[in-house]
Amino acid sequence: MSPAVIFNIHLALGYVPWLLFFAAYIWPRLKSMEPIEAQRAIAMLHSFRFFGLVFLIPGVVGSDLAPGFASFAAYGDFATGLLAMLALLAVTRPAIFWPLIVAFNVVGVVDLVGDYYHGVMLDLPGQAGQLGATYAIPILYVPLLMITHAAAFCLLARSRRHQLAAT
Repeated sequence: MSPAVIFNIHLALGYVPWLLFFAAYIWPRLKSMEPIEAQRAIAMLHSFRFFGLVFLIPGVVGSDLAPGFASFAAYGDFATGLLAMLALLAVTRPAIFWPLIVAFNVVGVVDLVGDYYHGVMLDLPGQAGQLGATYAIPILYVPLLMITHAAAFCLLARSRRHQLAAT
C-alpha cells in the first residue's frame, strides 16, 4: 500500500474507535450533566488546541509540508484553543461564557473542515510523511475534536429546546 492510501485509511478509521468510545462512555455522561458543565468539559479538551502551532515548527514537520495547510491548521487550532480558554475563564459569567462556547465551536469546525479541504486540495495524503511527528494529530486527535464539536452543538440545541419548552 502506498503512504497516501495508508494515510486515507488512518483518517477514515480514526473516527471509528472515538465514535464507539464516545457513544458508550462520554455522550451518556455529557447528556446527564448540567449544560454549563457539559460545555465546560468540552471546552477543556479544546483548550489544548494551542498545540496546533506545532505545524509551523521546522524539524517537527517536513520542510516540504504545504505551507497553505500548515498555516491554516496551526492558526485555526490556536484561535480555537484561545477561545476555549476564554470560555473557561468566563464560566461564572453566562452572558460571556455562552457566546464564547458558540464562537470556539464555530471557529473550531471551520478550522477542521478547512483543514480537510486544504488537505485534499494540496494532496496531503501524498505528502503524509511531511507531517513528521504531527502525523498523529489528524489521525488520533482530530476525530475526537470533530465529534466533540458536534456534541457541543447538539447539547446547545437541546438546551435551547428545553428553554423554549419552559416558557
